[in-house]
Amino acid sequence: MNTQAAFSAVARASVVIVTAIAALAGVSLPAAAATADNLVQPQQLIVDKSLSKQQLQQQIHAARLYDTFWSTGDEAQAREALAADFTDRTLPAGRPQGVAGPLAASKVFHGAVPDVHADVEQMIVTGDRVVSHLHFTGHFTGTFNGVQGKGQPVDFIATDIYRIHDGKITDNWHLEDNLTFLQQLGVVAK
Repeated sequence: MNTQAAFSAVARASVVIVTAIAALAGVSLPAAAATADNLVQPQQLIVDKSLSKQQLQQQIHAARLYDTFWSTGDEAQAREALAADFTDRTLPAGRPQGVAGPLAASKVFHGAVPDVHADVEQMIVTGDRVVSHLHFTGHFTGTFNGVQGKGQPVDFIATDIYRIHDGKITDNWHLEDNLTFLQQLGVVAK
């Protein structure tokens, strides 16, 4: 089985799993979420059953859009997911605040790891928050801080906590395993 066929099979299986979990939780997902719509599917979805279906759908959609953006680098996905007044609550030094921050970070990240892929290992939806546990993989074939990659594998995790209002991410608290990432690039000693 080629890589594309394997990816398609995994995507279809993920849709079935997410849809089944949502059904067991007593919620229905939007039609777009119940099909292979090219947005990342959480491997495990945990939802607050007290949320309205509309709020649940909006929050899951915004989180999936933003999580997918980290794989694709598609600015339109980030802009659709993030509120105009988006605030990064754990802003790294040197990164611009607001929507410009993730856009700049994505360009640097994709410049270093062009084949980056972010899976959502679990997504927790409660109140006005979504927690995404992300798993990043790829190969360092680009450049990072003047260092040229040699195809080293990249494999690290991150956790994001999104506050969502009216279907848009207004705030994000995030923690990435940057030490592992930098060690894998060879820019920090192990």
